[in-house]
This record gives sequence, structure tokens and C-alpha cells, in this order.
Amino acid sequence: MAATLAPPSAAPAAPAEAAAAPPAAPPPAAPRERLLSLDVFRGMTVAGMLLVNNPGSWAHIYAPLEHAEWHGWTPTDFIFPFFLFIVGITTQLSLGARRASGAGDAAILRQVVRRGALIFLLGLALNWFPGFQWGELRGVADPSFLDRVVYRLEHLRVMGVLQRIGLAYILAGLLTLRTTVRQQVAAVAALLVGYWALMALAAVPPTGRPGWQVWDAPGTTVDAWLDRVVLTANHIWAGGGGLRDPEGLLSTLPAAGTAVLGNLAGRWLARRDVGLAERMNGLFAVGALGMVAGLVWHWVFPINKSLWTSSYVVFTAGVGAVTLATCLWVIDVRRVTWWTRPFAVYGTNPMLAFLGSGIMARLLYSILKVEVGGDRVSVVEAVYRTLSLPGLDPRLPSLAFALLFVGFWYGVLLVCWKRGIVFRV
Repeated sequence: MAATLAPPSAAPAAPAEAAAAPPAAPPPAAPRERLLSLDVFRGMTVAGMLLVNNPGSWAHIYAPLEHAEWHGWTPTDFIFPFFLFIVGITTQLSLGARRASGAGDAAILRQVVRRGALIFLLGLALNWFPGFQWGELRGVADPSFLDRVVYRLEHLRVMGVLQRIGLAYILAGLLTLRTTVRQQVAAVAALLVGYWALMALAAVPPTGRPGWQVWDAPGTTVDAWLDRVVLTANHIWAGGGGLRDPEGLLSTLPAAGTAVLGNLAGRWLARRDVGLAERMNGLFAVGALGMVAGLVWHWVFPINKSLWTSSYVVFTAGVGAVTLATCLWVIDVRRVTWWTRPFAVYGTNPMLAFLGSGIMARLLYSILKVEVGGDRVSVVEAVYRTLSLPGLDPRLPSLAFALLFVGFWYGVLLVCWKRGIVFRV
């Protein structure tokens, strides 16, 4: 037994050697994975939004660049849900990074609510811009500037694209902050099935007919009735004749489901224990299943963007997942990136692109007027007439103006990108 003991002279040497040795270096942190395809997918969505929102003439548009009249879909009907889907993905990635850095649930919740509220208020300010009503006022022969300001407030649209994004962002944050994947899937399923049941079975005032009997006619559904009661006709979308708002209150609930599905996709993409190719394949497979499920649901609850039907949520999320998986394969797996810069530039500054283009469009389409051939017309109409040539399909100059609009904002965003200017909420 004595032979196993260290000699007395060796005993004090161990602490001295330990003190002299440099401390073991911590293992290097795994580098943060940056997927260019996410910026490109978001940029394609934002650029597409500007393209379809700013034609030279609303009377002359190629069919794929128009929304479906009611039930059904066109490529244009994918743009808004794609944006909400990518909002869910990037939110999961950014909040996951915050949680990894030590932020608690309370701090993250405050950030989600604050950001969602700011997005809502920015949308409301965009609706209100420029703060007064231009042109003639119904029932007022010679309106003063104060009359125009008051009229604008009395007819201010409460909801809108940014307002829906802000509310959906908050609702999705509340549903995903402290829940597991299984609980999130159950929450989305309950939300979408519950919305289907409400829209199909609830008796719609004033006729009392169940929803499934009236949802083929715009303005007759329970969500339209709720908007008229809560928001009133003066504060909903003017294009709906005071009957309905396509970004109304009730249909914002399934829109939050789109963001939650994006959040689930973000959780999958954030997995570092799974290779990128496998994550891409999984996203593609689930997206394809979502497309099929949405098409099947369409048989009993029609795909409809204005109603944001449950079938529309599942179908468009599936298309979004397949599109993103394709971008992942081309850009981050195959490394074919020569074409991505314009979309990456759009994708790094989406809020600036949306707000700036919205203000510019209001000025060019409605407020600023010029003389053309003895007529006082909007700047857009003047440009459209200039681009129109005898014998030319009128849809072509309309598309040309939209492309010029997108190109102009690419130039603005490119300058910001080179100078590191990013507008964040």
C-alpha cells in the first residue's frame, strides 16, 4: 500500500505546476449561421409587393399581377402571407438569439409588444398621411384647411397591411413565447379550425343566415359585419364601399396563424444538430404537404385572401416553405448567388421600402397633379400617358411604370445598404 503513495517531496509540486500552467481555453463558440436565402426570400417578397401595388394604370394590369376577385388565388395573393411567414421565421431566430444571450421572458415579451405596437402606429400614420384630405369634400363646397384635416380624421382607415403585421406579430409572440412545438401546433390547429367553424356556422346579422351560405358574396360575411360594427363604415377600406376591410379585425386571427407557422419553420431552420441539406429537405416536404392540405380544405372553406381563410393560411404557408426551401438549395447549398444582390438589398431594409414607397405612392397617385394636354392629372397618369404608344398593349406601359418604381427604390435602398443605413422598429 505504501508503494502506491507519492514521495513526500513530490507532493507540493502539483499545485505549483497547476498554477504555472495556463488556464484551459473555453471551446470556441459555433459561428452564427447566416442564411443569405432568408434575406433574398424577404427581398423578393418586398420587391413583389412594390411591383403589384404601383402599376401605371389600375385599369390595365396583367392577370398574374392582380389579386383574385374573390375566391381563388393568383401569384399576387402569395405576397402578403409570404411576408408574414418570413416575419415569423426571423422573429424566432432573433428572439432565440436574445434568449441565448441571457434575456428573460419578460424582457422579450416587452420587446414583442413594443415592436408590434410601433408597427401598428406606423401603418396608421401611413394611412393618415399627409394629414388632410385633398380634392373635393363631399357636402362641403369651399372647404378650409381645417375642414380637410377634420375630414381626414373622420375617415381615417384604422386597419391596413402594417397594422395587420403588427397585431399578428404580437399574437404570434404570445402564442410562441413559452410554448413547446407541440403546443404551438395545437394552438395553430385550434385557431384555424375555430375560425373555420365561426365563419361557416355563425349566424350573420342582419339576415341570420349561416356563414357558409353567404361567403360567396363580399361584404356579407361575419368578419365584414364585425368591421362595420366595431370600426364603422368611415374607418374601413374605402375600396370595399364601406362594407368590408380586407385587413379587418377577425381575419387578423388566422393571419397570426401564418406568422406562427413561420415561427415553427424558424425553429426548424435554427437546428444546428441537423445539416442544412436535411433542414432544406424537411422544409420542402412539410411545405408540399401544406399545399395539398390547403387545396383539400379549399373544397369546404374556399381559399380567399380577403377573408384570410384557414385553407389560405395552410396553402400559402406551404407554398412559402417550398419557395424558401428552393432558395436555400440554390443559394446556400449550391452557392449560386450571382443574381441575389438586388433582392438581398431589398431584404435588409423592408420597413424603409414599405413606408417610403407608400408615402411616394400617395404623392404620385393622389396628391401631386400636373398639366398634360389640357388635363390636370396625377404624376402617375402623366408618366403612363407618356409611355403609352399607339397600337401598344396598354398593360405594357403600366407594367413598365411599376418596374421603374421598383428600380427607383432599389437605387434608394442600395445607397442605404452601402452606407449601413437600416430602418428598424
